Amino acid sequence: MPWDVKFTGKAKKQTGKLPNEVLESLFALVLEIEKIGPARTSWPNYGKIKGKKDCYHCHLKKGRPTYVAIWKVKDKENKIVEVKYAGTHENADYERIC
Repeated sequence: MPWDVKFTGKAKKQTGKLPNEVLESLFALVLEIEKIGPARTSWPNYGKIKGKKDCYHCHLKKGRPTYVAIWKVKDKENKIVEVKYAGTHENADYERIC
């Protein structure tokens, strides 16, 4: 059974502001999460967010500005993941987002 990846309302709005290159990376990440699951170790700067349960992040584009995605497992049993943030690293408040 594949994972179901949803976006928060705020994350949906953020995707509308992303450059095409970053948006393509985000959708590639979402496809991988759907097929393989939330732990995406092959992505740049992937990691669990310390102190937050089942919350992950990775870089979508390096350089200036750096773009990141943050997602959280909402339901392991039903395989539901929620993308909580997609935007610049500078605006990502990891503690508040997850």
